[in-house]
Amino acid sequence: MPHIRKGIEGDLPRTLELVKELAAYERALGEVSNTVQAMKEDGFGKNPIFGFFVAEVDQEIVGVSLYYYRYSTWKGKRLYLEDIIVTERMRGQGIGKLLFEATLHYSLNQKCTGMMWQVLDWNEPAINFYKKYSAKMDGEWVNCTLEADEIRQILNIA
Repeated sequence: MPHIRKGIEGDLPRTLELVKELAAYERALGEVSNTVQAMKEDGFGKNPIFGFFVAEVDQEIVGVSLYYYRYSTWKGKRLYLEDIIVTERMRGQGIGKLLFEATLHYSLNQKCTGMMWQVLDWNEPAINFYKKYSAKMDGEWVNCTLEADEIRQILNIA
């Protein structure tokens, strides 16, 4: 039976491995530039900006749910689910469900007005998973991104 617990600093190397596994599945492994050191600072430094849950089976981390807070001018404090990742060999065993529901409970315990996340439009297994929870899928909003190098270029900062 999987054990779900709050992630700790020592879990970060395995967490990053799972992030890279997800990136490979999403055909974007080359996009991963995060490091364990950056995650340590960002998750356990002076001003932590994310948290996570891990799923363990036989003391091995086989899944993670990583989240952070965001603020909606319309809704107030929201929990943003960045990723749920279950290692490929353990998928289909209810681990994602346990991680998702732990994160849902956490959002309520933190007095968030709701939880939000994104899913790739081609990721049918994930879409079907979220549909089981009656999640609203919004096709109206367009995602926008600028990378740090692009921002520096726009602002003429070397």
